[in-house]
Amino acid sequence: MAITRIIGLIFALLSASALAQTAEVLNPDVHESTITETICHKGYTRTVRPASSYTNGVKRKLMREQGLNWADAKDFELDHIIPLTLGGHPRNIHNLQLQKWDGEDGAKSKDKLEVRLARQVCHGSISLPEAQACIWNDWQACLMQHRPTRHRSRRS
Repeated sequence: MAITRIIGLIFALLSASALAQTAEVLNPDVHESTITETICHKGYTRTVRPASSYTNGVKRKLMREQGLNWADAKDFELDHIIPLTLGGHPRNIHNLQLQKWDGEDGAKSKDKLEVRLARQVCHGSISLPEAQACIWNDWQACLMQHRPTRHRSRRS
């Protein structure tokens, strides 16, 4: 198990350096040293979340660019690739994408991962750059890596 953790850390560090090259997707106010005042502070995302007038405009633009009908907008979320809860940039277009709400690869699944990773960062069990890189590179693989552990009761 230790070797798996080491490989994961090496991958995260390499991924974090690649992520650093796309720093525009990160909120410049959020760093490992500021997490207690930012992402780990209750209500933080409300202070940085863009207004719906902005997000609806971006959503409409992306749907038009992807040839999707605005009538189907309810089926999609405007997703922050690096979520606000992990220090993603709230308004930068490079951190925003359309994502279906439902399905295995849907926003509902990713939202659960975002909450789990934010808790891990705030409890110190994973670094902020490691969590950001994990979700940026391949959030589905990140979901598999950070599945909740289920405790089963032993029956006699």
